[in-house]
Amino acid sequence: MNLRNPLKLLLIPALLAATLLPGTVIAQTNATSITKNTAATPENAVMLTVFLKHDQSRPLGELKAQLAKQEFHKVFPPAGVEVVSWNITMGIGQVIVLRLPASRLAEVNLAIENTAWGVYQTEFFPTYDFMPIAKAEQTKARQAATAQ
Repeated sequence: MNLRNPLKLLLIPALLAATLLPGTVIAQTNATSITKNTAATPENAVMLTVFLKHDQSRPLGELKAQLAKQEFHKVFPPAGVEVVSWNITMGIGQVIVLRLPASRLAEVNLAIENTAWGVYQTEFFPTYDFMPIAKAEQTKARQAATAQ
């Protein structure tokens, strides 16, 4: 093989790339599907509080029509994301607490950006479950009071 020919010099890297890249693409595809199917566990879970503040300058029927057009209820929350609570807080709007693997945070964000914007102003807050801590503190305080 004559390596002085420029075509042959380009052929070797092209063949190497063609051989190596399909494996890379398959690995990325598998990693993505694993991420989407990952369940929230104590080791990887985050909680996220989402405020959806509706546009009060527009009638409710118009807002609902836009949500339907943007497929909000079809897309949000993404399948497999746990809804811990979903409440209406008068004066604020909808307050939703989600539990999800940290690796799915971008997916949740995109679901809201693509389907809720224009209807809601959104705010996000990292959240954690304080109830076990509060109960432990109450138990400790009550046991101390009983011991006295």
